[in-house]
Amino acid sequence: MNWWARSVYRALVWRERREARFAKRLGSLRPKSPRADAHLATGRRGERLVYWHLRQAGYTVVARNRRPATHEGELDLVAWDGPVLAFVEVKTRTSIDAGPPATAVLPKQRRRILQSAQAYLHRLGRRDVSYRFDIASVAWSPDAGFEVRVIKNAFRDRS
Repeated sequence: MNWWARSVYRALVWRERREARFAKRLGSLRPKSPRADAHLATGRRGERLVYWHLRQAGYTVVARNRRPATHEGELDLVAWDGPVLAFVEVKTRTSIDAGPPATAVLPKQRRRILQSAQAYLHRLGRRDVSYRFDIASVAWSPDAGFEVRVIKNAFRDRS
């Protein structure tokens, strides 16, 4: 693991410890099952890793975990890659037994992402902007570290 990966990993661990202290105070707002808590923590960690990876790659991140009011679903990351607005779906896995993380974005979820992106663009009032849909897959393990891969233009808007 290089120095940058170690420093990002340390920052994530520190932040998770801080969040755990605040979560103890909140008590009932935390998920009830330890397994659900671990699952959500893994997802949050993956989103943070992708956020920093995109910033390092020159993207300008403008929104994280955006939920449009009119549609169910969530946009994990919205970022400018030069003149193109990228809607990035993040998938994190601690094991590849079920396949690569990018294969977990099924057609139903793609439709939700498309609807959320259209609602986001409508709310911005910018329908003439060029945009694309990316999938960022994070393979993470405590022993080996992490690997982030961004698949640009992973799927298209059919309209």
